[in-house]
Amino acid sequence: MSEELTAPARIAEGRVVVVTGAGRGLGRAHALAFARAGARVVVNDLGVALDGAAGGETPAEQVAAQIRERGGEAAVSTDDVADSEGAARLVRTALDRFGRLDTLVNNAGFLRDRMLVNLDEDDWDAVLRVHLTGHFLPMKHAAAHWRAEAKAGRTPVARIVNTSSGAGLLGSVGQGNYTAAKAGIAALTLVAAAEFGRYGVQVNAIAPAARTRMTERTFAEDMAAPADGGFDAMAPENVSPLVVYLGSAASEGITGRVFEAEGGRVTVMDGWRRAAHADKAARWEPAELDAAVRDLLARSPEPEPVYGAR
Repeated sequence: MSEELTAPARIAEGRVVVVTGAGRGLGRAHALAFARAGARVVVNDLGVALDGAAGGETPAEQVAAQIRERGGEAAVSTDDVADSEGAARLVRTALDRFGRLDTLVNNAGFLRDRMLVNLDEDDWDAVLRVHLTGHFLPMKHAAAHWRAEAKAGRTPVARIVNTSSGAGLLGSVGQGNYTAAKAGIAALTLVAAAEFGRYGVQVNAIAPAARTRMTERTFAEDMAAPADGGFDAMAPENVSPLVVYLGSAASEGITGRVFEAEGGRVTVMDGWRRAAHADKAARWEPAELDAAVRDLLARSPEPEPVYGAR
């Protein structure tokens, strides 16, 4: 993939885009892709280690420098998006530096994997904080700005792209905290789409499969680049075109959806839906439900398997 900022279809021309967790992996790929598509980008990253510990690095500045070197415009944010004041500063950075905000891409996250019986409360809280709260707070502050714009008669063409995961949609053994957070993000996306639509905001989520710091260890064999130099299906850059599209004005009318993105494949995920049902029109007795429930299950699709289950 070319790193030049001369993409023939500059689908995000003139837009101002915030990408959280943009110092590495998927976030970095998204930030560079938006810049190639004509956007001005706020690159947000705390520069922490894989488990969220302070790392002392400045990956956000490195990505911003790459964008500038190729003729793009970028600003840097090292704010903590899971802190209300930090999330508010992130939105203000876009407004102060570029005068507007058009797209928010929530991507920041880290892992602290444990089997549930070994998962302590701190690791549970930390992962839910950075993933779930780290989606909620930037959305809240960005939407407050867009609501004010709409009330002032300047209805925006605004977009939010959240980052869920196959783990959040199907479950993943050894990742109970991450699974819960990513499932919450998928559900939060539906609520935000319903609430923010009146302000000109569309909200969607992706469930990406790509090689990042969070996956290359856990799923090392599946995530490895092909030795023969063929198509690298797990390269994070494969996911970014969908994110750029959903974050652009071209995605008009698409909201409240979750898309799986892997390699060259894009899949609309069909979440919790009512399947077979039984209605007695009266209160059930517990013993009656054995036959009834087994009949319902027999008439309903089998669930997709949990990642890592045998």
